[in-house]
Amino acid sequence: QVQLVESGGGLVQPGGSLRLSCAASVSIFSLYAMAWYRQAPGKQRELVAAITSDGTTHYADSGKGRFTISRDNAKNTVYLQMNSLKPEDTAVYYCSADFRVRYWGQGTQVTVSS
Repeated sequence: QVQLVESGGGLVQPGGSLRLSCAASVSIFSLYAMAWYRQAPGKQRELVAAITSDGTTHYADSGKGRFTISRDNAKNTVYLQMNSLKPEDTAVYYCSADFRVRYWGQGTQVTVSS
């Protein structure tokens, strides 16, 4: 059973930064494609950024130039560095892991407000 535990969320002012982490309890983390999604109140869950097993990254337009996804296979962890945060980035951020089946973390709240 795969478990994903997100951390690093919180309250930040507009223009600020946060780094989210997602620790995965899997046997061979490097095989998994990892991604970050977010869901704002009343909205559908949407992809924020993804990174494949070979390190190729993909970003939604909303985060291009501001967000960076990375992974540390030695630590079974994927990160999302978020800079220049905006109020519209406020959402619950979820980590996902894909290898034949998609697994989800429990989410971490990010609130961007002055």
